Amino acid sequence: MIRHIRLAAAFSLLLMLALLVNAARIQVFQSEEYDNNPANRRVAIARYAQPRGDILVDGKPVTGSRDTGQQLRHERTYENGPLYAPVTGHASQTYGTTFLEDAEDAALSGTDPMFRPFPAWNALTRSEPPGGQVHTTIEPSVQQAAYNALRDKPGAVAALDPATGRVLALVSTPSYDPELLSGTGSTATRNWKRLNTAASKPMLNRALRQTYPPGSAFKVVTAAAALESGVVKDIDAPTKSPDPYTLPGTSTKLTNAVAGCADASLRYAVVWSCNTALANLGDQVGLRGMVRVAERFGFNDSGLTIPSPVSRSNFDTDMDRAQLALSSIGQYDTTATPLQMAMVSAAVANGGDLKVPYLVDRVTTRHGAIVSTRHPRSLDRPFGQRTAQLLREMMIGAVEEGTGENAAIPGAIVGGKTGTAQHGIANSGLPYAWFVSWAQPQHGARPAVAVAVVVEDAAADREDISGGGSAAPIARAVMEAALNAEP
Repeated sequence: MIRHIRLAAAFSLLLMLALLVNAARIQVFQSEEYDNNPANRRVAIARYAQPRGDILVDGKPVTGSRDTGQQLRHERTYENGPLYAPVTGHASQTYGTTFLEDAEDAALSGTDPMFRPFPAWNALTRSEPPGGQVHTTIEPSVQQAAYNALRDKPGAVAALDPATGRVLALVSTPSYDPELLSGTGSTATRNWKRLNTAASKPMLNRALRQTYPPGSAFKVVTAAAALESGVVKDIDAPTKSPDPYTLPGTSTKLTNAVAGCADASLRYAVVWSCNTALANLGDQVGLRGMVRVAERFGFNDSGLTIPSPVSRSNFDTDMDRAQLALSSIGQYDTTATPLQMAMVSAAVANGGDLKVPYLVDRVTTRHGAIVSTRHPRSLDRPFGQRTAQLLREMMIGAVEEGTGENAAIPGAIVGGKTGTAQHGIANSGLPYAWFVSWAQPQHGARPAVAVAVVVEDAAADREDISGGGSAAPIARAVMEAALNAEP
């Protein structure tokens, strides 16, 4: 009998050990697998058990939370959702997060380790710290001015503070209300399908995620490269550029939309947007020189975040001379986001010192204690101060007497550059109208804002002047708002 008891006890002990080993396997080694299993609702229930932290503009929340009383208790709400959608993105219980809601999710949900000074206590009590507050750099009056100016036009605006890199406005139209996607029911599903199948693509963040051929707005980059390389030493000297200009190695002739471009100076070529002169100068600078300057502006950088991800702007690194000439006037395979072109303008405005653009000023706890802050830092210096001064002069000339006159603001110094990008098969599509610019108070110490505007399928002809007609007035409205917002 004693022997059988001992065997039973030993067998029971083995079963106990097996249970402990299995529990350890599940709770320690496979815990992440179970946590991430779609069938596990506990993670989602815990995530939405308390209100999400807010995204703030000028100290005021543009997001909120609604207590539904359901299993996933708190849904995201948005104040003026379409206006700020390119900034906030959406936080959906069904479709996940995008843009700031995604990039700052750890802070907003309270899961960032910075919000858990005593993780052992949180684990013991099963308590979750409240979500933090994300304070953006957006200037509300500038954001509203950009949104109002674009109205129903498909396009985008990006505005920066050249001296710091602070993002003052990010607008994409047409837009949508992120709150339409917040819940888990059939309504959210229908909204998701409708928004994703809409021909107007309202969920596309055109300011950060869409790249366009920049057209003649890119001539600012080519002018900088010509000056930095020494190809142009005097901006008022003839560039020895024929009109029309035959692309190297081809029989294709490049022409201009305006007169006076034959042998034009660099100043005249920028002010009046001469294709032939800038294409010729890009060829003279050469592939290596053009790539070097373009990349210092931020082209070909696939890792730019603000902290929302920004699509890569492209300037090819392997081209023949004809392709390089076309790329030098923003055609061929050259593409850019509106944010990238705002960075080009900001570098000129800030004396050649290109600051890293950033959208989040600081992150705080719900009670206001600072968790992290962002400070200005330089991304690169695409060109020196002398080149910056000459580029400023030429961009001012484009506004005062050239193609950008619709951007002029009384009592302010404004520099700008128009651009029209043809696209489609055989350039059959209506052009994209561009305007890149910066503005400074007449007696101010530094520029207040750098802006890039793109309008898709602008109702204008296919010449550079359409950028001045369609996009420049939008840029002017944005710059005026930024100048008025200056302390």
